[in-house]
Amino acid sequence: MSHEPPQHGGDPGQQDSGGRPPRDPSAAPRTPGHRHPNGAQTPERRRKHPERPKRTGWRRALPTWRTALGGALLLALLLVGGFIAGYQTIDIPAANASATAQSNVYLYEDGTVIARDGEINRENVPLHRIPRTIQHAVLAAEDRDFYSEDAIDIKATLRAGWNTLTGKGRQGGSTITQQYVKNYYLGQEQTVVRKAKEFFISIKLDREQSKDEILEGYLNTSYFGRNAYGIQAASHAYYSKDVEDLDTGEGAYLASLLNAPSSYDVIAHPENRKAVHARWEYVLDGMVEHDWLTPADRDDMTFPVPGEAKPATALSGQRGYIVQAVEDHLTHNKIIDEDTLSTGGYRITTTLQKKKQDALVKAVEDNVLSKTSDEREADRNVRAGGASIDPTTGHVVALYGGIDYTKQYVNNATRRDYQVGSTFKPFVLAAALANRSTTQKNRTITPNTRYDGDNKRTVQSATGSTGYAPANEDDVDYGSITVREATDKSVNAVYAQMAQDVGPDAVKDTAIALGIPQDTPDLTASPSIALGPATASVLDMASAYATLADHGRQRPHTLVTKISKNATELGLPTRNTRRAISRKAADTTTSVLRSVVDGGTGTAAQAAGRPAAGKTGTAEEDKAAWFAGYTPDLATVIAVMGQDPDTGVQKPLYGALGLARMNGGGAPAQTWAAYTRAALEGSEVQGFQLEAEEGPEEPAPDESTEGEDVEEAGNTTGPRRPGEERDGPRPRTPDTTGDTPAPRNPAHAPPRATGGRKTDTRKPATGKPSDRKNTSREPTERKPAAKPTGARPAGEPTGPRPAGGEPTTPGPARP
Repeated sequence: MSHEPPQHGGDPGQQDSGGRPPRDPSAAPRTPGHRHPNGAQTPERRRKHPERPKRTGWRRALPTWRTALGGALLLALLLVGGFIAGYQTIDIPAANASATAQSNVYLYEDGTVIARDGEINRENVPLHRIPRTIQHAVLAAEDRDFYSEDAIDIKATLRAGWNTLTGKGRQGGSTITQQYVKNYYLGQEQTVVRKAKEFFISIKLDREQSKDEILEGYLNTSYFGRNAYGIQAASHAYYSKDVEDLDTGEGAYLASLLNAPSSYDVIAHPENRKAVHARWEYVLDGMVEHDWLTPADRDDMTFPVPGEAKPATALSGQRGYIVQAVEDHLTHNKIIDEDTLSTGGYRITTTLQKKKQDALVKAVEDNVLSKTSDEREADRNVRAGGASIDPTTGHVVALYGGIDYTKQYVNNATRRDYQVGSTFKPFVLAAALANRSTTQKNRTITPNTRYDGDNKRTVQSATGSTGYAPANEDDVDYGSITVREATDKSVNAVYAQMAQDVGPDAVKDTAIALGIPQDTPDLTASPSIALGPATASVLDMASAYATLADHGRQRPHTLVTKISKNATELGLPTRNTRRAISRKAADTTTSVLRSVVDGGTGTAAQAAGRPAAGKTGTAEEDKAAWFAGYTPDLATVIAVMGQDPDTGVQKPLYGALGLARMNGGGAPAQTWAAYTRAALEGSEVQGFQLEAEEGPEEPAPDESTEGEDVEEAGNTTGPRRPGEERDGPRPRTPDTTGDTPAPRNPAHAPPRATGGRKTDTRKPATGKPSDRKNTSREPTERKPAAKPTGARPAGEPTGPRPAGGEPTTPGPARP
């Protein structure tokens, strides 16, 4: 039996199984934390922490702090993950095509701009060419902290918004780096995707390129209005000068344009002048703020009003012809290939001189174009071409291609589809003198050598008659005549025989040596070569005549003195000077050609007021008239051509400019004289320093002995090249005419031949001098087409006919 006393406050009989007495309901509550035997919290515990009141009203819309914190952490993780993913996946792309497209710039010899080609008016320039003041003006306008900030500047974005709201001026929120990325790599579309790409590319670009490189790219890709992309193009569009020549005020205006290129053009939108001035002053104030401009200089500035906007006719007028000729020159001489040139960005300095170019254009307008009339059908066919070369350098100093490249796209200065006519005759004489050729009677050919100049005289070879009998102008018989006189009067019979005496191959070789391209169409070695059936270009002929002017020294002509891209200069081929013919041969030819100007068919050239030598020429059926001439310091060729503007077919110039017939001594010689006078104005008059050999004078033979030369064989020609070939198809007999000399005494001039024209083919002149000697010795206005001997049926056209006897029909003009 236990002696342990019972527990206080409880009946031993009522204790629970654990030895604890049952709870007295009237007892005080237990201390906090007391739990039931099974560990559950008692109701007293739950009542100790009252429930949180439920949120009502607007509070219900707010997240709890736990939710906010969790969301912020999640967003941060997403942003970090997105940044990492974007940085890893978005690479710097290749530049877009429009950002890299540039125009080629063509300059006069003095650096003045002639033209820009290409759809995008842009010329990239290195940063060192852009003055620091202009760079600072752009930074003041667009991104003043460019050199100290990162690629993405959040503060700049916020500041831009604040400045706009407070009226302190509008400043872009994007950094220059971002704007450059948008211009150069992306595009102008406003999309989230583009903005995201811009963000990551800007960061990468800022790590890979220097600030100077980015600024240079930005200045070359930004749009300034007036179709000008880049600071260089803008400089020309608004102030007609290179960026190096801009002053600070002008640079500040161009920087202002970046904010609103079209609206801030004060010439196009004068109503915005107040806003433009405010923007300009904002730029200058920013330069002062950053110590890029002194306050004193700032106060002295006045707003630089830009020039008038130029119309978008980059290749109009002569510009297109010049660009075409220069491009052909570069590609033909393998300086640069066509595909590479078409990529743009080349700065090409030409040999053209602005004074002479302007003088040539004016001379053509005054002496050719101004004389055309809408009332004359023939005048719609009139075309003109011109080229002028400095004989001492081979530089092409002026070029006339046509009335307007946008209206007549074929370049009349470089085309090779019109016969040069009698302007080819000096090459025959030069060949005779250079090769010391002889006549059929073994007399050395000199300016005083006599020939039979009768009309339709059959050309004789060493083996007898050639069957070729060209006609003189208007079927005039000249009888015995010296080479000098035959040149003055452009006698076909004499020069055809002379070509045979020299040797047609030797004539051809001499022409090539002087500067006529070897692949010139219809440059065929036959006696008819003397009458000029070859279709050399105006520029080709100017090059050959320049060789004569420089005493027989030939140098390839050139149109380019310098070509560069991105400040890197390309090499130009060496142009070696070589002797084409001896000085004595060249100077003697010049002496004879001086007589043509002094008293022959080219007297109109005397109006140049300079010592001059030259030769007139007319193509088949009056389809072109030429004057080729030179002073000691300038060789120039002018041609007036006939071409149907609709079909492109060559047309006779009968009736053009109000004249019955066109000849080289008319409008071409007058144009030559006007140009030469203006081009050389102010320069010292140069005289010809000639070492000529006239040869002994030959008395005129008696009538009883005249003609012996054509009966006796014994032709002697100059040396042939080894392996030189003389065979090949006989060329057709050209209908090439000479030119009318101005009578030395008008009172002694013979009557003009009569006879009308019903078609483009001339009728023979009616009537013929009764005396075969033609004692007046003065020619009529023109000579008819060259034709074989033999009578023709009445009414048959006098055009050339081949062996079959059919009249020759000229083909269509080559494009």
